[in-house]
Amino acid sequence: MKITAVEPLVLRADRVDTSRADGTQDAFLVRLHTDEGLVGIGEADTSPYLARTMIEMPSSHAVARGLAEVLVGANALDAEGVWTTLFRATYHYGRAGVALHVISAIDMALWDLAGKASGRPLHELLGGATVESVPVYASEVMPETPDEVRRLAEAAVDGGYRALKLGWGPLGRDLDRDAELVWAARDVLGPERELMLDGGMAYSVETALELLQRLDDTTLYWFEEPLAADDYEGYRRLADATHVRIAAGEADSGLTPFRRLVEEGHVNVLQPDLARCGGFTVARGIARLAAEHVVEAVPHCFSTGVLVAASLQFVAALERPTWSEYSVADSPFVSGVLAEPFVLRDGALRVPTGPGLGVELNEELVERMRVG
Repeated sequence: MKITAVEPLVLRADRVDTSRADGTQDAFLVRLHTDEGLVGIGEADTSPYLARTMIEMPSSHAVARGLAEVLVGANALDAEGVWTTLFRATYHYGRAGVALHVISAIDMALWDLAGKASGRPLHELLGGATVESVPVYASEVMPETPDEVRRLAEAAVDGGYRALKLGWGPLGRDLDRDAELVWAARDVLGPERELMLDGGMAYSVETALELLQRLDDTTLYWFEEPLAADDYEGYRRLADATHVRIAAGEADSGLTPFRRLVEEGHVNVLQPDLARCGGFTVARGIARLAAEHVVEAVPHCFSTGVLVAASLQFVAALERPTWSEYSVADSPFVSGVLAEPFVLRDGALRVPTGPGLGVELNEELVERMRVG
């Protein structure tokens, strides 16, 4: 089965608030068309316009290629081989960042095609599911006031979620206010639901530890990315000094940063984003790394329903699955982009069992919100 066309899709909301760390305001999807009529779907959580350019641009030379030129004619059932080819083809301008993000989208679409060609869901190709449904935590940007936090927490409780994560926003400006915001969430959630905090890289080791001391009685499930992504020494100092789980990895691509996070940074939760890390081809290695070091692997997922599906497939095949992320941001891309939106039951989402990712796009929404 050969790839015959690469179709990049840039989706964008009518209004975009650039002051918010909210990745649900635009999106990048890709469709890989084949000579057998099957179409694979993938997503990159990155700048959609840069991603589209990488696919459509003409090549400059042997290691600065436009990806459509490389992909057309390639074997659609050789995901690992194509991954290596794309990595080499983008070596001059890639090796990480947006290049790996776009490779993630293509890799995801190739795995989707492999599932569709074999008539099997992706989790079977990854080794088989250990669960039929995955608990998801409601995820949203931290508001500015305790009253707004309470409203978000009440909505999570009313929606049936077992856990809530809040982050970015005003965090890191004032430790007193940070503690007040977190306590507002805990007061509403009660002791029976989990609470996660995303630091948005806004802290030093010292301020992170001071905040955790103030929040000790809130029993945080984890403190996510309080430091810069590659501050491995800082993560080690922080993780070794607190009993709270430290989580990181959403910004990373390739296997090496995840190995450094767990071996040098001593983090407790690895957070690969299937739309950034290098797709399933890399994520499989991260899953093995997590199992080897007995840490959690919980995918970062703050984008469209395509990434939700990919994350569920990944988690279902883990040796020790715990959580997956589910954005509750006010965006049409999270659930509206799929022909059949996910339905929360008892705080969990059922893992799709159809071939490949197990989802199809809502073509009406895609065409309505497509740019260019």
